[in-house]
Amino acid sequence: MTAILVLHGPNLNLLGQREPGVYGALTLAEVDRAIAEHARLRGVRVECRQSNHEGVLVDGIHAAAEQGFAGIVLNPGALTHSSYALRDAIAAVAVPVVEVHLSNIHAREPFRHRSVTAAACRGQISGFGLHSYLLGLDAALACLSGP
Repeated sequence: MTAILVLHGPNLNLLGQREPGVYGALTLAEVDRAIAEHARLRGVRVECRQSNHEGVLVDGIHAAAEQGFAGIVLNPGALTHSSYALRDAIAAVAVPVVEVHLSNIHAREPFRHRSVTAAACRGQISGFGLHSYLLGLDAALACLSGP
């Protein structure tokens, strides 16, 4: 069975509390349940992890293939705009990575317009709330079936 790793970055553990006008009212647990159901309907196994620590996310990316994951859906949170370590980790692995964001980062504060991680990813989906993750899962699966 195909397995996809979903990595949530810093502050995403506060979903439902943190700026609901920007990020929505769903909690991270609710987001994870929706992702799991979306994956189940596609016959895919998914594992969702969240960390506020850059190195933990880097380690997750490095170990993904070894742990049996065929693709990664990544919401790097604020590390999107600053983490060359995440960017280099993505570039270093053969597993396709799709970057996702709940909000449209290009319609927000200017510092959020630039993603240092996106260029190393297969693509980026942003601005669709929960659906960004679901579309990201579908995109990761599409990467597995060819260019």
